[in-house]
Amino acid sequence: MTIIFFQIIITSTILLFLLPKRHQNNISIFLQAGIIVITSFWAIQTFTIVDILELPFIYLLGNSIPLKIDKLSAFFILVINFTSLTGLIFAKGYLKPYFPKKNDTEIAFHYFNFLWLHISMLLVVMIRDGLAFLIVWEIMSLVSFVLVIFESEKKETVNIGLKYLIQMHIGVVFLMIAFIVAYTTTAAEFSFDGLSVYFASNNPFPLFLLFFIGFGIKAGFIPLHSWLPHAHPAAPSHVSGVMSGVMIKMGIYGILRVLSYIHNDLFDIGLFILIISLISGLIGVSLAIVQHDVKKLLAYHSIENIGIIGIGIGLGVIGLSQNMPVLAVLGFGGGILHILNHSLFKSLLFYTAGSVYKQTHTRNIEQLGGLIKKMPKTALFFLLGALAISGLPPFNGFISEFLIYSGMFRSLQTANLLIDIILLFSFSGLAIIGGLAIFCFTKVFSIIFLGTGRSNRTQNVTEVESVMILPNFMIGFLILLIGMVSFLIVQPLMNVVSIFTENTSLLSEMIPVFNNISLSSGIFISIIGIIWLLRDWQQKRHQVTENDTWGCGYTAANPALHQYTATSYADNFVQISSKLVNVKKEYDNFDVSEIFPQERSFETHSSDVFEDNLVSKPAKIIFHFLEKIAVFQTGRIQDYLLYALVFIIIIGILTYFNLI
Repeated sequence: MTIIFFQIIITSTILLFLLPKRHQNNISIFLQAGIIVITSFWAIQTFTIVDILELPFIYLLGNSIPLKIDKLSAFFILVINFTSLTGLIFAKGYLKPYFPKKNDTEIAFHYFNFLWLHISMLLVVMIRDGLAFLIVWEIMSLVSFVLVIFESEKKETVNIGLKYLIQMHIGVVFLMIAFIVAYTTTAAEFSFDGLSVYFASNNPFPLFLLFFIGFGIKAGFIPLHSWLPHAHPAAPSHVSGVMSGVMIKMGIYGILRVLSYIHNDLFDIGLFILIISLISGLIGVSLAIVQHDVKKLLAYHSIENIGIIGIGIGLGVIGLSQNMPVLAVLGFGGGILHILNHSLFKSLLFYTAGSVYKQTHTRNIEQLGGLIKKMPKTALFFLLGALAISGLPPFNGFISEFLIYSGMFRSLQTANLLIDIILLFSFSGLAIIGGLAIFCFTKVFSIIFLGTGRSNRTQNVTEVESVMILPNFMIGFLILLIGMVSFLIVQPLMNVVSIFTENTSLLSEMIPVFNNISLSSGIFISIIGIIWLLRDWQQKRHQVTENDTWGCGYTAANPALHQYTATSYADNFVQISSKLVNVKKEYDNFDVSEIFPQERSFETHSSDVFEDNLVSKPAKIIFHFLEKIAVFQTGRIQDYLLYALVFIIIIGILTYFNLI
């Protein structure tokens, strides 16, 4: 019966086009609530009653396509549902300024595609049939493309959307090839379940590599990431939050699903995932540090966190290959938990960044400053997300990274020399990633919210409306819950990790450690609370006055002269990593004879070396070639008839000499 209600609801999304835009958000939330209730019920059933829930869904080419929900699917269903709900609530306030510019149909089309992004992601994790999976994967790419180009009146946004769509289609080609290779080699069913037959009798690495490229483009692993730093900033912030929070995790889901069918020759696969993930984490956070666009900065941090997830998964696969259950369980456990954690703090950061953009109309952090006094709630939640993404206790990001660290440390004593070297490199890489993340977010928080305003963009700024704050409270609650009462996650996490290894009881051994973390977190929060109450009591006894932040005697000058800019804050890092981050400075030098200097400008720009060399340069070569052969497009019908005649003559000659 629930499957019928699910089908009715997803069909009812077309009704949005019949409604005026003032009602579309409420009806969208109503429809989404129905989807969430039904699919969450299925997920909870899978966690508590049955191992695999199978439901009839649709007929495709005469075959019945069921929905298959195991514990891995159930985990992703819950993550998708929560983040999509917060995104739609945030959209209610975020889209209001667009109402005068967009008509009812345009707004309805946006909500329709947002709902179908949610639906398609759910179907991706519930469908095993190969053809049906590729179809819903394509639907997910198409609707997200439409969401990215919401501001289609901007030519740059449309170009970004097209680049995104092209790369998504490249990814689906690799997935299609992988399914076809497995199907033609074994004659097993054209589905994920058919992969087990192929992997049982063939070297799994080549086929896994095809799947990894296809899914890795969606996930944003370096060097398959070039769409991500452009699409996230171009999309509305509620879309960016959902794309970064859960949509890119569909790539991780695909990789995990394929791994669940591989039971031999795992070491090379695990090492490959680990190396790519370490590179992604280190380069992602390095490129984030030098960004001035806050949403582009957050996009590069998505690449960094995909790297952290991959580190956990790579270590888990290596643990399976070497019969090291501690490394396998804690590696997979930390990586899978980080999928949830990243969906929380990254969507929170995109929502708060969207709030800042809505009020200031700029994403350039160099033009901001001092917003903590004008947008205190937004500043608090951005700080919460920044602390969580930096992996600091007592927040959720610390718990998942702690599991990965624990797996590495506890495995050092039982591993051989090669594995010890791998673990030491992994530990060093993860530690550097965490340190650089802290460095980056101290920069971005201080430049946006502390100090004084650096431009007139910060004048007359007020806090956003309550409907845009509500999702932040929902996410913030879960961030603190996972960080402070982490023992609650052990049993659900064991259920998901059991897809890959049977030794999940090792996670139960972490419960005393989690209890100590919870106790320490509680004591820490209590101390902070007591200090805050004492300060509040002391402040009430005195008259408090507020003035501008001290300007070091230069309050009449440009704020950049007496406080850090984003450029100056990151300058030392840029100097030691110049080849990687590729920062270019544009300015005019002062002439020695110029007694009264004219007004000057100073700008810095960074570029992605992987995108420059692997995407932009090859694309330029192709476009240059196409421009040269465009001379054949004369627009004259007689020339086109001549081309056909020449082609027929050539074919005739080749046929005569048996060359074809």
